[in-house]
Amino acid sequence: MSLDEAAVKPHEQLSAVLQADMAQVNDLIRDRMASEHAPRIPEVTAHLIEAGGKRLRPMLTLASAKMCGYPGPYHVHLAAAVEFIHTATLLHDDVVDESGQRRGRPTANLLWDNKSSVLVGDYLFARSFQLMVETDNIRVLNILANAAATIAEGEVLQLTAAQNLATDEALYLKVIRGKTAALFSAATEVGGVISGQPDDLVQGLFDYGDALGIAFQIVDDLLDYGGQATATGKNIGDDFRERKLTLPVIKAVARADADERAFWSRVIEAGDQRDGDLDHALDLLAKHDAMAKTRSDAIAWTDKAKSALGPLPDHDIKQMLIDLADYVVARVN
Repeated sequence: MSLDEAAVKPHEQLSAVLQADMAQVNDLIRDRMASEHAPRIPEVTAHLIEAGGKRLRPMLTLASAKMCGYPGPYHVHLAAAVEFIHTATLLHDDVVDESGQRRGRPTANLLWDNKSSVLVGDYLFARSFQLMVETDNIRVLNILANAAATIAEGEVLQLTAAQNLATDEALYLKVIRGKTAALFSAATEVGGVISGQPDDLVQGLFDYGDALGIAFQIVDDLLDYGGQATATGKNIGDDFRERKLTLPVIKAVARADADERAFWSRVIEAGDQRDGDLDHALDLLAKHDAMAKTRSDAIAWTDKAKSALGPLPDHDIKQMLIDLADYVVARVN
């Protein structure tokens, strides 16, 4: 039985173990997303935060702190800060990508407008920094501030890289390490830092989050071409229609003949997409075995994630984090 078919998935196991802490995080999120003078802020924020996301990133912070024996209370503040950063980036991303669906629901920019999404995202970034400061720990402030800057840098880099057939796997990795993995690695790292762990254990937590985040994004890119809308919360082929040069396409382009390269140039670089183009793109991915090769890359990153946990103390949560890494790739079985 695959992890996808398991009665209790790894993130659900984590959620159950961290239930009390997550309840505090959720209470803190609701408290800090309130606004006395601008009721639209909690309206927009609640639409996204209450949409049924797994809260994976804040759970990683709580899990890291609990595994390291931290008694509290500031792991809750850091987990809420991580979720605010994540939510802010989603609000901004949907504006940039002109998206109409997120987690199976209409996006905030569609229900309200772009201005509201951008400004509420800015508000959440500010709230996240207030939460960081309350921990009175300059090191965690530095980690999360750097992560916020790296995420923005990755998104800007993607603007130029995503529609350029010259983008190779190394540049793709730089983009996703910025826009996705940076928050995963910060989420796990701060859990170790707030617990006062030695540098080698903190580094292990950082490396786990980094590799997990990379695998997570690679699998998301795979699911865009091979998943189900009910599972992914978005429409199949959205990346294709948005002309994003993700890893499966990069692999197919690298092996393309002249006619195939002309096709990719037309649909990705020029944005001239016609009926049947998505089906043809899927045929080319299959021809060059791009999906299977991309999945192999994701598996390699999950192996790195699991290895990074080696120095960490034995704990039930450690095994859950190992299982979580396996589950990330099991989503595309």
